[in-house]
Amino acid sequence: METPGIFPDFKMITVAKKGRLNELDESKEDLKYWLSRPVNERIAAVTFLISQSLAKDESMDKTLIRKRKLRHR
Repeated sequence: METPGIFPDFKMITVAKKGRLNELDESKEDLKYWLSRPVNERIAAVTFLISQSLAKDESMDKTLIRKRKLRHR
């Protein structure tokens, strides 16, 4: 399934795990995945998530944000 828009090369795959709900903790796997992604992709994902929580015509409060230049490896 392809998602148009912010992630044009994004493809979704189905992953199923069985276990008790209180025993499943995917936070380490999630962190490992996102740390493996390029910085620009992580920034785009965070920006997309923030935009989903804002009302129409509302902008993000940027009082606590510091801008830094990205270094390309």
